[in-house]
Amino acid sequence: MVKSLTHQSEKRKQLEVALIKAGKIHSQSDLVRELKAEGLDVTQATASRDLQELGAMRTKGNDGIMKYVLDGASQLPNGSHLILSVASSANTVVLRTPPAAAQFVASTLDAAIVAQELPLAIGTIAGDDTVLVIAASATGGEELAKSIESMFGRGK
Repeated sequence: MVKSLTHQSEKRKQLEVALIKAGKIHSQSDLVRELKAEGLDVTQATASRDLQELGAMRTKGNDGIMKYVLDGASQLPNGSHLILSVASSANTVVLRTPPAAAQFVASTLDAAIVAQELPLAIGTIAGDDTVLVIAASATGGEELAKSIESMFGRGK
């Protein structure tokens, strides 16, 4: 029984990835509806959990419409468009982003921190269009800012 449930979950997640990549998922209720159309009856709680496990993030597309994308700057045509400006001071970096992009940028940075790909940082806080990044050292803000710019293709 457990094996068949795992198989069903894996198949459902493969379908969810395909739906996200196709740009069809703008909300959790969209995902529930699309899965139902494919013969899968899931609750919104299951859809929410699946989106989180897949690393899907809700962000504004080039057309200005919110939709889910799979985590990581590599999902975007050009990550440098996500960072409008970078300022550093002591152990902090402040990133300005387009409206509604800060959560996506912060999540990408948090994933890099956890994966130890951005060891100069210890965490982020995001609003709508601003991300605060905290450096690991008391004077590491400037070096961290350069590292983030490079990560998003804004290196000078």
